[in-house]
Amino acid sequence: MAQKIVRIVGTLIGIILGALIFKDFGPFFVSAVGGAISISEPLGTSISSVLGGSFMGLIFYFLSPLTIKFYNRFMNWCDSRLKTVPTQDIVLVSAALIVALLMGMLLSFSVNRIPYVGPYIAPLLTLLLAVIGVRFLLNRKEDFAFLTSIFNRNPRSPAAADNETYKILDTSAIIDGRIVDICKTGFLEGVIVVAGFVLEELRHIADSPDLLKRNRGRRGLDILNKIQKEMDIPVQIYEGDFEDLNDVDSKLVRLAKVINGKIITNDFNLNKVCELQGIPVLNINELANAVKPVVLPGEEMTAQIIKDGKEPGQGVAYLDDGTMIVVEGGRRYIGDSIDVLVTSVLQTAAGRMIFAKPKQAAERVTGVK
Repeated sequence: MAQKIVRIVGTLIGIILGALIFKDFGPFFVSAVGGAISISEPLGTSISSVLGGSFMGLIFYFLSPLTIKFYNRFMNWCDSRLKTVPTQDIVLVSAALIVALLMGMLLSFSVNRIPYVGPYIAPLLTLLLAVIGVRFLLNRKEDFAFLTSIFNRNPRSPAAADNETYKILDTSAIIDGRIVDICKTGFLEGVIVVAGFVLEELRHIADSPDLLKRNRGRRGLDILNKIQKEMDIPVQIYEGDFEDLNDVDSKLVRLAKVINGKIITNDFNLNKVCELQGIPVLNINELANAVKPVVLPGEEMTAQIIKDGKEPGQGVAYLDDGTMIVVEGGRRYIGDSIDVLVTSVLQTAAGRMIFAKPKQAAERVTGVK
């Protein structure tokens, strides 16, 4: 229906334009056919207008569908380009243009008084101010990060308070998946922030030709989707980027400084970098270690020896939470479940290790049953 209407309107416009344009060719038409047919100049002008209107109307009739297709393609191209531009950048550019136009209008009153060149300098000055203003604001857009929290707020979440805290998710924490269980417990408060460059990294991992990386990337995207749809905690997408930085970890550190947020990660190196720069870090591994059951020397437990240890005669077992148990003299019990006595516990940043001895061997040494 819309194409028919556009075609009819286009044809009418073509007829009107053709009649107006070819009306002036009336004298030429009379002189061209005057030798064969005797016609007056008014009649020749009318005939020229009718022929010109018919000709232009046919052209516009056939060109109207092409114009519609070109318009649709152009609008789709504009939409696809604008979707990649962060909302914060659009707001900043609009504000810069408004300020530049106002300044240009004020300066034009004085510049226009300059003889001869004043009217030409005024628009050039306005254009120069617009370019300078846009470049200045875009180069300092990190200082306007509060706009992101205004325009990218999750509509499902309640209005954020002025003192809300931002928790920035690292790629490793997303892929790990334990962040979902942490959010379910309700211990995590504030707003979860997912940076656009982290999403881009996840997308690249999900498109990797390596099967393991591809599965990890897809798992990370599924985890984010679950957090955003199923959790009560508000989630915001930070669409800005720090183009002067190439490394994702460096961008996360910069983002944490800009929005005064905390980084959630289980990356040991990122944890150290944040500590050096004074950025709060919530390490998932440290949280997991903190909530593990406390094991004291002298306690008894059952462990299944599954492999050799690094030292001769050692056997290695694991608790359900993944804690490693190094059993002295446990190599000969590989594949068996035995009772062991804890001798010591070693706590490290990477996790907790328990050292133990078989209960029977310990009883023979101490003579206690």
